[in-house]
Amino acid sequence: MLKIEHLDKRLGQKDVLKDLNLEVGNGSIFGLVGVNGAGKSTLLRCISGVYQPDGGRILLDDRDTWQDPSVRGEIAFVADEACFPQGSTIRSRKAFYQDLYPSYDEEAFQKYLKLFELDENQSISSLSKGNKRRTALTYALALKPRLLLLDEAYDGLEPLARYHFKKALTDLLEDEQISVIISSHNLKELEDICDSFGILDEGRIVSYGDLLESKEEINKYQLAFKDQKSPADFRDFDLLHYDNEGQVYTLVIRGSVEETEQKLQAMKPLLLNVLPVNFEELFIYEMESREEKKDHE
Repeated sequence: MLKIEHLDKRLGQKDVLKDLNLEVGNGSIFGLVGVNGAGKSTLLRCISGVYQPDGGRILLDDRDTWQDPSVRGEIAFVADEACFPQGSTIRSRKAFYQDLYPSYDEEAFQKYLKLFELDENQSISSLSKGNKRRTALTYALALKPRLLLLDEAYDGLEPLARYHFKKALTDLLEDEQISVIISSHNLKELEDICDSFGILDEGRIVSYGDLLESKEEINKYQLAFKDQKSPADFRDFDLLHYDNEGQVYTLVIRGSVEETEQKLQAMKPLLLNVLPVNFEELFIYEMESREEKKDHE
């Protein structure tokens, strides 16, 4: 299990991560989301050991990832922009990972090369952005790490490569029970593969949990009333979003759908429809709700 306790990280004069706490279970694919500048890349760099925390600690199976260098040999990190030494080929760079990671698997490496249609004699600098991403993922998957960190994992991958990658990732989890943290702006892609999520805002994890359960707890309601309504009429609900056009109201409410429907029916609507929300909507409504609360403070 990955456990982060009271993590602080400062870059220059900016406090990027502030008293951040998070747990990611074994065998989980965790989606890390947040607006640009929220600190997602900084968090992944702290977990991987690229950055030293300024406060708090990061534990992988109760071992400190900064204090115990051997732990970092069980963590693979694919940055948002892969950097490779000038003049290196896929084969020559492979030696770096073989030396650093005891778990490196040559048979798996060859399998992923074939899957991503790569030639290990190729010069990495001559590759397209998408093929550089495929190369970085090939190394990472072949390492069979305890913890895999992916920053903008799908960036540059065309649909077929994304499909192959997701299939390879889920197969690896079944075989090795590794844990994965994926940061991406493409929330639809995360929704398809992640079982849990965390929203990072202003240096803290402000919401996290099981993705399916969280989506079931937040629903969109379309209602029509004979009389005019205002947000104040819905003050007894955990209202995340309110919109009104004429007699039709669109509400996003957190809570049990059965209890919420019962309370809404007591208001005698002319029309009541319940619609599920997707991961992207969940993120948007959570952030909208936080911004509104800040405005009222």
